[in-house]
Amino acid sequence: MDGFVETVAGPVPRVYTRPSTRDRVQTATVRIGYERYDYKVVPGLYCVGDPTPASPVIVTANYKLTFDAVRFSLNGIDAWVLVTDTRGINVWCAAGKNLFSTDEIIYSARRTRLSEIVSHRELILPQLGATGVAAHTVRRECGFKVIYGPVRAADLPAFISSGKTADEAMRTVTFTLRERAELIPVELFLLAKPIAVAVVAAFLLSGIGPDVFSLGAAWSRGLAAVCATLMGVAAGVVAVPLLLPRLPWRHFSAKGALTGITAGAINALAFSQVLGPGEALALVLWATAVSSYLAMNFTGSTPFTSPTGVETEMRRAIPIQAGAGLCALTVWLAAPFMA
Repeated sequence: MDGFVETVAGPVPRVYTRPSTRDRVQTATVRIGYERYDYKVVPGLYCVGDPTPASPVIVTANYKLTFDAVRFSLNGIDAWVLVTDTRGINVWCAAGKNLFSTDEIIYSARRTRLSEIVSHRELILPQLGATGVAAHTVRRECGFKVIYGPVRAADLPAFISSGKTADEAMRTVTFTLRERAELIPVELFLLAKPIAVAVVAAFLLSGIGPDVFSLGAAWSRGLAAVCATLMGVAAGVVAVPLLLPRLPWRHFSAKGALTGITAGAINALAFSQVLGPGEALALVLWATAVSSYLAMNFTGSTPFTSPTGVETEMRRAIPIQAGAGLCALTVWLAAPFMA
């Protein structure tokens, strides 16, 4: 907060356009998944600089990372920022969930008495929110024309200075190496508890054998199983996003299966003196199933898929992944009794 701007509809909070130390720390922690589901700001009307009734109105979501991206891009610009209630979800996902929606924008404009504050009747919406908004309905219900801005908030200054027109670069959705790498920390953070459970289970299940339970087998076989699990996680969560453009096939489950097989084979070779053929095959199957399943988490983060495509892929892939995992578990448990 940087004070208030007085308007006919009451004081409007002014926000800083440069990140504070607290902003940077919170962004870092949210990027790795900590409290990411409750990182939001209060919906309503905000402003940057010293806006007038003629200043542009930027519409965004109340997910704080999104809100911060918008306000930090507007340094040196006088503008109003209308924040809609998307339940703390980013614009792209909120549009798909009908949260960044026609009704919410109409409601926000009316609730904040925006028509009394600005002299124009234009709202600049993020391009990635277009799927959830019917522009003609917004104009009919609250009198504001919808103008779709650029994909990235960083392009807002250029968009505004060019008379609210976007060039091809502003309209293009990218998924660069850096953008893909930003997704990795949060996935690993969210997997911390499942991985811990898997590690304990691997050691316990690996000790089962003809002698009921062997501590030696639990350690030697368990270490191989734990490494296979971690290799599968790395293959699906790290290798797939980093190598995405170079991996063959369209489906993420197939890309994950390829990196998983490779990771499983490397793990099997590393433990070749400990594992029998059946056990090695079981761990390759396990790493493949884990990697294939986790790789599908990225389908909702890319511009390469659609909601219906994701649903179709999951219906087809999950039974195969579950079958491979069950087969791996069965072979792993049976191996000591067949030696």
